[in-house]
Amino acid sequence: MRHRIVGELMTRAVVHVRPDTGFKEIARLLAEHDITSVPVLDHEERPVGLVSEADLLLNEAAQEDPAGLLLTPQLSPGEHTRSQATTAEGLMTSPAVCGRPEWTVVEAARLMQREHLKRLPVVDEAGRLVGIVSRSDLLRVFLRQDRAIREEITHEILDRTLGLAPGCVDVRVNEGRITLTGTVEHRALVSVVERLCRSVDGVIDVTSSLDFRTDDTAALHPVR
Repeated sequence: MRHRIVGELMTRAVVHVRPDTGFKEIARLLAEHDITSVPVLDHEERPVGLVSEADLLLNEAAQEDPAGLLLTPQLSPGEHTRSQATTAEGLMTSPAVCGRPEWTVVEAARLMQREHLKRLPVVDEAGRLVGIVSRSDLLRVFLRQDRAIREEITHEILDRTLGLAPGCVDVRVNEGRITLTGTVEHRALVSVVERLCRSVDGVIDVTSSLDFRTDDTAALHPVR
């Protein structure tokens, strides 16, 4: 099986700023390019941080309500310092969390979920920026045609990887949802087939009614 990798999905022409880029210029770039964050690069083109809309909004959040109706915001010392910053160096979240071009969609998605990122800078072996990948970029794998998904499962998983006889497993794909029916030789194969199908790019769900001829797991769990 071949998973789509970050290098195939990322945007290579990256809007970025330097540490001394001013607040208003950053806000202008975000609005002009309809993006939610920009990487901050040093003189060697290495990401040193990321400035997001949330970072800029700290400036507004720190302001007192002119009408006096809202309570004074409670910011952490770090947030208070950043709310007063006027350049990317002071505004950015640092260090920059980055990915690699050879990562799979799964690796990138897990990192972005764990770090609560909407955009992930991508760097080469030397740490230099080569692209950026967004949540919407990763979601493109779910736009794969059902026919392509079925062909990958049938040829790559059932035939080449598992060596199953043609026709022993029927694969139906509807809007990324897989339905498996048929009979395999050993019971242990059922979970293997289901797991490999779930790992295919673009698969949303797997429903299995697979049967087996031999229970090869019985010896592993003898009846007492």
